[in-house]
Amino acid sequence: MHIPSEAFPTLNHHYFNYGGQGLLPSRCIEALHQSQLHLQSIAPFSNAAYAWTTQITKDLRNQIATTLKIHPNDLTLTENTTAGCNIALWGLDWRSGDHILLTDCEHQGIQGIVNEVVHRFDLTQSTCPVMATLNGGDPIAVIRNALTPKTRLLVISHILWTTGQVLPLREIVELCHDRGVQVLVDGAQSVGVLPLDLGAIGADFYAFTVHKWWCGPQGIGGLHVRSDQRESLRPTTIGWRSVTTDSEGNAAGWESGGKRYEVSTTGFYAFPAATMAIELHQQVGSNAERYQRICDRAAYLWNGLSQIPGIQMVKSSPPESGLVAFQLDSAKHRQLVETLEAKKHFVRLLANPHCVRACTHYFTREADCDSLCREVAEAIG
Repeated sequence: MHIPSEAFPTLNHHYFNYGGQGLLPSRCIEALHQSQLHLQSIAPFSNAAYAWTTQITKDLRNQIATTLKIHPNDLTLTENTTAGCNIALWGLDWRSGDHILLTDCEHQGIQGIVNEVVHRFDLTQSTCPVMATLNGGDPIAVIRNALTPKTRLLVISHILWTTGQVLPLREIVELCHDRGVQVLVDGAQSVGVLPLDLGAIGADFYAFTVHKWWCGPQGIGGLHVRSDQRESLRPTTIGWRSVTTDSEGNAAGWESGGKRYEVSTTGFYAFPAATMAIELHQQVGSNAERYQRICDRAAYLWNGLSQIPGIQMVKSSPPESGLVAFQLDSAKHRQLVETLEAKKHFVRLLANPHCVRACTHYFTREADCDSLCREVAEAIG
């Protein structure tokens, strides 16, 4: 299982920020350039351009759907994970007094959407202490205890972006559906990491992005809406891609599938690069093999960091994902992140828990992990 180092022009850095944004492969950088040249050569607003963008949109939709084991008609192409969560949260037919349950590990962007939805529609919200289950405990029981008769929706991440904990999502979805509760999943850290079958998981709404673990260009993401939930999820932001037209060109209804939540002109030129990025990973082992390699690399880094005096690992055992979080006894996390970046070792500062997060991909080299450990030891020594 190997991607040559020349596939990523910035692998000369010691890069550990895939949970924020992946490295763009060389071929994708070239594809972005070629797409723009092609679009200009055929005239950006022409019948030829429309036919081309229609085809490359179809190609990307099919590639994502095949990889995630869903029907292409159930996929909405968005800009990012947050955009997908906005579609789901604003599109439901809320009733005054409905309750939204979140875990205490959700991203602030998603928290912000929920706060405003609660305000606009006179809802209630609460959080459940899933973070406390990181090193022991049952997240299913925590969620079960937090559900109320008024709970309408659970908002939950598949992999927690702060600690790398992988939640038993399928069992959580079953629990919620037994109680008549819908589930919105933030898949920002799971797509491109876990070997996913979204149809088998059964979540009502699953949002994700292309630019993190899939290493695609910015500005492309997706939302999977289960087909039996589509009619109850109304479009909120609407444009020409959302609607069908009559013989006179007037809006006549909604597109039949996930297209109804797509709006208007977007960065179509980046779609071939996104398709290419996903295809690149598919050429390197199976989904399960790449996931195991991610975990192996995370365990290697976790073991190395755990041996450094003055460091405490946030998770007491190697994570089942590529997210490795650690804390300094000195609590000088920002200073460490800045020191490391000055030496071309890229990690991230997190606020809750207050820690440093390093991400390993399946092509992360052991030498990079060793180098990071040496620099951390020197910085805090």
